[in-house]
Amino acid sequence: MAKWYASTQAITPVAVADAADFTSAGYLALQGGSTTQVAKISEVYLGGQATATAPTPMIFARDSTVGATLSLGFLAQADPATAALAAPMVQFTTSTTKPRRSSTLQFLQLGFNAFGGIVRWTAVPGFEIGMLGNAASNGEVSLSCMTGGTPGLLTAHIAFEPM
Repeated sequence: MAKWYASTQAITPVAVADAADFTSAGYLALQGGSTTQVAKISEVYLGGQATATAPTPMIFARDSTVGATLSLGFLAQADPATAALAAPMVQFTTSTTKPRRSSTLQFLQLGFNAFGGIVRWTAVPGFEIGMLGNAASNGEVSLSCMTGGTPGLLTAHIAFEPM
């Protein structure tokens, strides 16, 4: 199958506790395109754009409440010859029903200084993060900020492969 990227040009994460509603434009989420869709996540990247020191404790996790009525974001295939998906995955930073990060299904602690810092996680082959469907808790993942620190402006992308 083909590899895809979900990205955001610039967000200032909003710090939220586990199991609390996210704030619009303060997170990056990826949701499955159908109830049976399977995907593997192979990379998560963060690049800091803050203008001063900004300790930003980011977490990549499953969501225990998934977003609904989504405001769609950027999604692009890595290879231009890739055929369009019948049910494409959805990247979003805003929704009417807000996602909530799971307090137990957290994968990556990606804390960094958003004042020029960079974080890039790449999966070891066979250890990609899987998604199934588009419902809680296996069908949506998010990149969000934990409480603490002073979150700063950043760009981000998630590389994935629908199966």
